[in-house]
Amino acid sequence: MCGITGFYLTKRVEDPRRTIELMGDRIRHRGPDDAGYYVDERMALGHRRLSIIDLEGGRQPILNEDGSRVLVFNGEIYNYQELRADLLARGHEFTTESDSETILHGYEEYGRGVLDRLRGMFAFVIWDKNTGKLFGARDIFGIKPFYYYRENGEFMFGSEIKCFMDHPGFVKRIDRAKIPEYLSYEYIPYENTLFEGVCKLLPAHWFEWSAETGSFETGCYYEMRYRIDETLSLDEWADRIEAVFTESVKAHQIADVEVGGFLSSGVDSSYVVERVFHEGSPIRTFSVGYEEEKYSELSYARAFAEGLGVENIANKISADDFFDAMPDIQYVMDEPLPNPSENPLFFLAENAAKHVKVVLSGEGADELFGGYPNYLQEDHIAAYERKVPRALRRAAGALAGALPQMKGRHFLTHGAMEPWERNSRADYVFENEDRQRYLADAIVSEDPQAYSKRYYDEVAYADAVTQLQYVDMKTWMAYDILLKADRMSMAHSLELRVPFLDKEVLELALTIPARFRAHDDESKIALRHAAARRLPETVYRKEKLGFPSPLAVWLREEKYYARVRDAFTGAVAREFFKPEELVRLLDEHRGGEVSHMQQIWSFYTFIVWYEQFFGDGARARCRSLEGAGAADVAVGLGAGA
Repeated sequence: MCGITGFYLTKRVEDPRRTIELMGDRIRHRGPDDAGYYVDERMALGHRRLSIIDLEGGRQPILNEDGSRVLVFNGEIYNYQELRADLLARGHEFTTESDSETILHGYEEYGRGVLDRLRGMFAFVIWDKNTGKLFGARDIFGIKPFYYYRENGEFMFGSEIKCFMDHPGFVKRIDRAKIPEYLSYEYIPYENTLFEGVCKLLPAHWFEWSAETGSFETGCYYEMRYRIDETLSLDEWADRIEAVFTESVKAHQIADVEVGGFLSSGVDSSYVVERVFHEGSPIRTFSVGYEEEKYSELSYARAFAEGLGVENIANKISADDFFDAMPDIQYVMDEPLPNPSENPLFFLAENAAKHVKVVLSGEGADELFGGYPNYLQEDHIAAYERKVPRALRRAAGALAGALPQMKGRHFLTHGAMEPWERNSRADYVFENEDRQRYLADAIVSEDPQAYSKRYYDEVAYADAVTQLQYVDMKTWMAYDILLKADRMSMAHSLELRVPFLDKEVLELALTIPARFRAHDDESKIALRHAAARRLPETVYRKEKLGFPSPLAVWLREEKYYARVRDAFTGAVAREFFKPEELVRLLDEHRGGEVSHMQQIWSFYTFIVWYEQFFGDGARARCRSLEGAGAADVAVGLGAGA
């Protein structure tokens, strides 16, 4: 796990070497163990290393045999030993024992086809000096981040947006037109970001940029397609899940350092830890909870660890911890993400990093195997659709929509819609008409559901539950779940690996019928059936909790109410929102009759984020325009602070 960055040399960059070092130092929390740089007459590349494999060798950037191609890479390739053997047999010469070098020689041998052979999490670029082309790609899930900026003749890329801040050609501007999407989804649900001109390379995509013409081409190299197999029984699916997942967990343990594990109270992380222990590997586990026991899962995690016979190291966080960490968290995130679960994850990673360099975690199981409550809701609506004619459903939905809130109203109104129209992620925080009420200036924007329709159309052949899972993998998982997992772990120089998000596990999950994923009132049916052979019933049957948060309660306490109210009446709030509406929302929540926690936290998160990147004294100012030398610019967290 590392951090990468680079740029095309233009006249705006007077000292390319110093600039690339500054950009690399900006993300040194991603790789505090080593730094490497490459600069020629057209391209500068930077790499910050967290040493996991081939500790003494494996330095980057890595050059091929004749020095014509240069690689910088972030991630891990779990089948690199097989790839290395194949490439050695084909005559390639290796200078390291690292997984990184297999990508470079694999690209020489197979071109873009090397992407079909990679099993792992990755974001990388390869600069070809002879052709003047930069080729790069991102893993199929989007586990590893990759951003790029191409404006005014500049081209730059990086693992995090903040490294662009030290390039004199980067123009830092907020894209106000994207704020409505943020207020609905919690994130921007497509390629763009809240920074003007900055884009995300999509998961499972490659790109090629030409220094000669400035042309940029991108495409998808892997498409998720469901090929449902109706011939197997639940027991047979459990057999297959256990076999494939056990092998994935084994592959994800490949490292030259100790590998630990995150452990909550649920089936996903518990199954990961159990598979490691079952295969004979010692593992230290890490858990986090709140000082308020009502919201803490620590007792469950400790009980499971004790029963299994593995060490569990836990820490608790307070309300002060939660609020005080917000500036650091939103700086690390690059874009605002108002998911309260990132705060305990931040402290969990901080504690784990004191003991290990790598952890395994359970992200991805819900999306692949059907773990979220909204999948069960969709299953119930689908059953309603099969029984009731469309005309009657539309009439019932129209009638229910005209009535005040009552039990069943939500079900009837959603039952009259198309699946893409009722996507619960699209109005996760605000519906279209609601968000306009809070904006200082009206911003014309599409209905939030329109942005996810493209993904529904890609799986038009599938049932409604399967469609929703697919959409979640393309949006929620990539832009929320995996983003915060990467940022919160790397903030503390900790590599987080996700064995559920493995190509072989995915290929299996794409064949499981919906009735064995989420059906009636049971979620992750096949996965729980597999886990039931190895885990206590109290664990494999436990309902999903995530990181339950006392935030709603804290926002009613004077100390934290006042803190948020100050933000809601400050300069940033006045610039983008209507302070009186924000305060009204906060006061209504404090009254206790309604909960506006998610909406309040979305506004507060945006304000805190903006202050980090655009406010007076923002730590994201461009240092390459100042007098600091590379030794003076250690900005970040953890080992980079």
